[in-house]
Amino acid sequence: MENKIKLLLVEDDITLTYVVKNTLEGLIGGYEVITAANGQEGLKAYKEHRPDIIISDVEMPEMNGLQMLERIREVDCDTPILLASALGTPTDVTNGYKLGADNYVKKPFVAEELDAHIHALLKLRKGQPLRNETNCYYFGDYKLDAEHATLKNDKAGKNVVLSRREAGILKLLAQNKNQVVKRGAIVSHNWETEDENDYFISRSLDTYLVKLRKYLEDDPTVSIKTVRGVGLMLVEE
Repeated sequence: MENKIKLLLVEDDITLTYVVKNTLEGLIGGYEVITAANGQEGLKAYKEHRPDIIISDVEMPEMNGLQMLERIREVDCDTPILLASALGTPTDVTNGYKLGADNYVKKPFVAEELDAHIHALLKLRKGQPLRNETNCYYFGDYKLDAEHATLKNDKAGKNVVLSRREAGILKLLAQNKNQVVKRGAIVSHNWETEDENDYFISRSLDTYLVKLRKYLEDDPTVSIKTVRGVGLMLVEE
């Protein structure tokens, strides 16, 4: 049986959300649809569910679709994101693509139209897994099992049990290997706060980074680099 597509629908129109969710979940092949009413809820749902694809309205209260898109793209360049808006001005479209949107659809739309857009986007990802089902990440001689919070290096004969935050930080860096991840994004994903400048959290993050760098000392091709004023990067040479 083919796996259902896990879709996050971020839309503040309750009626449209109901119609789209029910229609998509009733299609042959089917979807698992997670819903959110604004960008803030959408960001939370993204972190909890790690969807295969995201459909988001642009104009929403609390946090709009472009702001949510920008936050997600700080840590995830792979999940397809489709923007939907009734406005559709050239500036909106341009800004959306600049921030990392994969495609754009003008409202009003019907669920069958979204289905066609979704399959077109996912076809571009063919040959790549929709998401990391095993929650395991490989870099150099290391294997990170994020679900069980272990870091293994068979070559060096080491198997390190990580703390929850160590595993979370390293997972985020591994998901974006050889790309810079902002400190604020790391804090947001691991401390449930937006305040990256909190002194105690900042010092705590630095302490975790010292430990993680020590765990990675057995393979000189792997390291965690600090990009001053920007963020951190897991480098595999």
